[in-house]
Amino acid sequence: MVEALTAEAVARRNNVTVLGRQDGPVMLFAHGYGCDQDVWRRLVPYFADDYRVVLFDHVGAGHSDIEAYDREKYGTLDGYAADILEICAAFDLTDVVLVGHSVSAIIALIAAANEPERFSRLVLVAPSPRYTNDAADGYLGGFTQEDIDGLLASLDSNYFAWAEALAPMAMGNPDAPEYAEELRSSFCRTNPAIARHFARVTFLSDSRYILDRVRSDSLVLQCSDDLLAPTEVGSYVHRHLGHSSLVRLQATGHCPHVSAPGATAQAIRRYLRQRP
Repeated sequence: MVEALTAEAVARRNNVTVLGRQDGPVMLFAHGYGCDQDVWRRLVPYFADDYRVVLFDHVGAGHSDIEAYDREKYGTLDGYAADILEICAAFDLTDVVLVGHSVSAIIALIAAANEPERFSRLVLVAPSPRYTNDAADGYLGGFTQEDIDGLLASLDSNYFAWAEALAPMAMGNPDAPEYAEELRSSFCRTNPAIARHFARVTFLSDSRYILDRVRSDSLVLQCSDDLLAPTEVGSYVHRHLGHSSLVRLQATGHCPHVSAPGATAQAIRRYLRQRP
């Protein structure tokens, strides 16, 4: 039997940060690929007065414990979901509003499917359960297998050049190049070997199976002109979740919490009011 980690050990491993109203309901934020908890800094102030805000870094990102990185454990998204559940257990978090971006939206779904009693609501920001198209059932993920193979080959060839190219594509908003530069800098702070491994787990996973297993009420936030998670993907996730709302934000790109934090916060607050 594996012994549970102490709160101190979990906090150290995932660089857990607790902010906001300490006696308030819990809002836990899970960042996406290539980022760390700092990516939420524009969105958190909209909730800190009312919520106990919990931030963390996935192992391998930010100021997490790099020594805790295990290629086998993190060879699937389940390893990251297990960490979220350990954070909840270590800090005795219940009735959690779990906000996950991009791949972490899927990690949030896996965590909620495994321990539904932990979570009151899920907020899924630009989720994608599968990035490649599947002609067999008409699924449109936005990429062909050749696209993904090329993306991963480029990453293997020169990680920093890949980050330079992917950041503006993911962020969108060409009229605000500082956002893409922020994402590029975040990519470049990540250990390249871990980033390559996590990229394969992210872009090659097919997590559509998890949608039917989730019982938590969910909000799907979809952006326009999102090259990584097109509108068809948001609609697919919404249709296959048992209890969900779909909101199409007046925001472009893949990271609305960076480029449009006000609109993102407004959509989340409206959802939480309407689905108490």
